[in-house]
Amino acid sequence: MRGMIIREAASFPSFPTIAIQIPKYTARVTTEQLQMANSERDKHKFLRILEAKTAINQKVNLIGVVTEAGIPKQSKGTDCCCTIRIVDESNPSSGISVNVFAETFEKLPHVESTGDIIQFSQVVMKAHGSEVNAVFNKKFSSFALYEGKDTSNFVPYQVSSEFHGKEQDKKFIEDLRKWTVNQQPETASNGSLQLKDIKKGIRSNLICKVLHISEVTQGEWMLYIWDGTDTPPLNIHSKLEEELKKPIPLQLEATPLSRDVLCTFPTVGTILRMTADKSIDRPKVGKWVQFKNIEFQTRDGLWLGIFLQSSKFSYLSDDDKLVLNYQSAHEKRYKGKWTRMPWSSFPWPSHVTDTDHQHVPFVTLMDIITHQEVTMKFRCVVRVVATFPAEATNFRGPDGVYILRLTLEDPTARIHAYLYEEDAEKFFGGYPDDDKMIKMHKALLGVEETNENGRNPPWVDCCLKSYYIDENDIWGSRNYRIFDTKLVG
Repeated sequence: MRGMIIREAASFPSFPTIAIQIPKYTARVTTEQLQMANSERDKHKFLRILEAKTAINQKVNLIGVVTEAGIPKQSKGTDCCCTIRIVDESNPSSGISVNVFAETFEKLPHVESTGDIIQFSQVVMKAHGSEVNAVFNKKFSSFALYEGKDTSNFVPYQVSSEFHGKEQDKKFIEDLRKWTVNQQPETASNGSLQLKDIKKGIRSNLICKVLHISEVTQGEWMLYIWDGTDTPPLNIHSKLEEELKKPIPLQLEATPLSRDVLCTFPTVGTILRMTADKSIDRPKVGKWVQFKNIEFQTRDGLWLGIFLQSSKFSYLSDDDKLVLNYQSAHEKRYKGKWTRMPWSSFPWPSHVTDTDHQHVPFVTLMDIITHQEVTMKFRCVVRVVATFPAEATNFRGPDGVYILRLTLEDPTARIHAYLYEEDAEKFFGGYPDDDKMIKMHKALLGVEETNENGRNPPWVDCCLKSYYIDENDIWGSRNYRIFDTKLVG
């Protein structure tokens, strides 16, 4: 029986033929599977920026730290577009720009702060001369935005409709967060001016906090921005005799801001007005913003920023190193006894005036405007940029009583303040003759014999008190009056 079985087995076809066929078939299937698997893995593999720059015309995935987020604009076609620049550890300085296209502005990435992390899937690498950038195609590309802070939160705060996150994404996000802690990515903060350094007619970058935005005309925004420093004082080119028909304005906007808005502003440091076309996606109020290519002009002796068509902005996080430095420097100005003086008046105001309250600390005009009490006494350092009447010989009325209005300014604001009766008598030292009055007036307003470059009023020490003239509208009828101050120059 056993031998019979052996003989039957020997009669079967030989195995080698089958053994050769099966491996060939198996090898062919395995290769296809591997290709599909590799292709699927490539869809979720992030390339370092340096590697991605060599993958011209290929679809790649990128993840990096945002250093610049351009303003969303309408493209030449029907799409909306914006440009986002990212860096990573392979290219921490220049990084790479990603041009993003979408059907609507809402579908574009809205970066909350530079330093946040963005991942792009299936963007196409393109070369333009020596430059390489990535292009986001709305048909097959996707993105996700994450907070850049070192946090355990891996939930994106904005994603595109086609985005599908993977578990392994967390590792890349975590690594980038750790990297930014040890090495702050380079941003446009390098080379930015502060408001204290701006110059007329130049263009520069600024890092400022957006305090308020209002509509000044149908097609124009007015942005109110601040960095805690004082803009340089300007010469006044308006003619004194024009004060009656064309008084020097207290602000650049036609309608002054409400007290409620003003009370939200810092009281130290210049609040720069900046105009911007309403076609731009305006920045968010309360955010620190990195502005690029802003032009500086002057109007009526006040600084004005111009947001040009070529200008850009992006957000900074509140814990950005430069932001923290600005805020720290600003806080010091609140603590010192004399630190609220205008920077350009240091080490001390001119000796054109003198007061009876030498040991009272100085406050700013914005401190005075926003003070919580209607009636109060203050001491400040200001420039007198205009008087009404304009001629010193007309400061007294037909009855011989002094009554005049002075326009005062410091880096924070402009106000009108009145001088009359006994306060004016003390200010002018009694009733000097016309020649002496004219000389004192010129010294107060910085009028030189040759007036080609305008007037440069000196910084003067003076005391102000606030009061109201209508009990039914105490804030609306609030005025200011100079007292206990003497003109000695």
